[in-house]
Amino acid sequence: MSPGMLKMWISVGGMALMFLAIITIYLSRYKLTGVLRFVTAILAYLFMIAAGLTLLIVFLT
Repeated sequence: MSPGMLKMWISVGGMALMFLAIITIYLSRYKLTGVLRFVTAILAYLFMIAAGLTLLIVFLT
């Protein structure tokens, strides 16, 4: 697999992580309550951080 194609797949993974982050942030803010709300919020922000780092690595290399 060429380096360009590998970068493409890594960036697609980063975008998928962003999509998961958006969905879990929405769930934690508007649909859930209690401990589950807190857990999904932490998970959402971890997804967002991982997506940001992934896309930053792709853009800078």
